[in-house]
Amino acid sequence: MNIYVGNLPFRASSDELQNIFAAHGTVARVTIPVDRETGRSRGFAFVEMPNDAEASEAINSLNGFEFMGRMLKVNEARPVERNGGGGGRGDNRFRERRNQDY
Repeated sequence: MNIYVGNLPFRASSDELQNIFAAHGTVARVTIPVDRETGRSRGFAFVEMPNDAEASEAINSLNGFEFMGRMLKVNEARPVERNGGGGGRGDNRFRERRNQDY
């Protein structure tokens, strides 16, 4: 199960999260996304636990857990919805202009 960890302190490391979640079961992977420009943590993480029962126990135990002065928000990660991108204006103005003779 993939677990979302929100309200994560910016200075938290994946090793520290690994240790916290390992107290509740096997941890396969910890991912802390970082800002592309600053390289700084974005304030959330994903923890992957292969055993669903252990993952559920970790969620129940760690949601609201105080870590480095912040209360963690821990729940099952929702899958990313792929809706086909940002789209556009859809009125074909560019295509019409492109086909005109200049």
